[in-house]
Amino acid sequence: MKLGKFTIKKPTKRQVMRFLLNSLIIIAGNAITAAGAVLFIIPNGFTMGGTTGIGIFVRNLISESVVWREWVVSITVYAVNIALFVVGALILGKKFAASTFAGTLLYPTFVAFFTYINDLYVEANGAPIGVAGEMGNPVVAAICGGVLFGLGISFVIRVGASTGGTDIPALLLQRFFGTPVSTTLTVLDTVIIFLQFTAPEVGLNAVIYGIGINVLHSVVIAKISPIGMRRTQVKIISNHYLEIRDIILNKISRGVTVLYGQTGYLKEDCHMLLTVISPRQLVPLKAEIQKIDPNAFMTISEVSEVRGNGFHTDGVEFLMPEEREYLTIVPPEELEKEKEDAKD
Repeated sequence: MKLGKFTIKKPTKRQVMRFLLNSLIIIAGNAITAAGAVLFIIPNGFTMGGTTGIGIFVRNLISESVVWREWVVSITVYAVNIALFVVGALILGKKFAASTFAGTLLYPTFVAFFTYINDLYVEANGAPIGVAGEMGNPVVAAICGGVLFGLGISFVIRVGASTGGTDIPALLLQRFFGTPVSTTLTVLDTVIIFLQFTAPEVGLNAVIYGIGINVLHSVVIAKISPIGMRRTQVKIISNHYLEIRDIILNKISRGVTVLYGQTGYLKEDCHMLLTVISPRQLVPLKAEIQKIDPNAFMTISEVSEVRGNGFHTDGVEFLMPEEREYLTIVPPEELEKEKEDAKD
């Protein structure tokens, strides 16, 4: 379909399914993040970073006698998120806006939703979910809140989206001053946590719990978000590299690169195979290499993420001819020698 100068292609079924799945993950991630904050962190009076921390700070400045006090957090998060989103969209562009828009509105919406759920629970049981029963233990509540908060953000990051908020100032500082995003976020969260210490009835314990929650959800994000994306990189040096190459391409169904090298001490020519496989393919590969060359030198390392052909699915199909002619890498000095022999 043509729209003016632009041609709009009809999305494939796979693209539609992927979009729907990513949308569900973004929604679920924002819901889990909001649940961790509203059900466990806020009712126990803990501090935390991000726009939620700013909302908690504003809430703590308002008297407990005010009826709508518990809704201040969601209102503040809405206001700050939208303001930061507008600034980010104007400076960072449309691509940023597209990946951040959903989180900018979804997260405060779920904060408001779980605040309502918590109010209903208080009316029925006399205490919030994160305070009543066994959850009344502050350590348990802090762990639950930190894990849920980190888990939700991990889901959002996993599909390349963002929850907005303080991510935006961090991205702006990275663009204009080259400051690492992680460093900026850590500094911002720390400042926001200690800012809450100035509010009435916020003690040192709340700040310490807030720092612990911040560290905990950061660890959860670091561990959870790369799940399913990690791969194993294997480097193999062997005189039987052609046979091992054949095994990697046909039995393991992975790509392989042949690199020319030289040993450091004897300065002998050698060939190294470089391949990236899934963790479950490592054991079969090692077994096959052991059969071909028990003395093969291997280094195995984990890579956090791999992009490119062959890693959208679990394996790669190679169309190889039945009779293969291997390309042997010849060092430049040998080529010169062959040319001289041919002249003679």
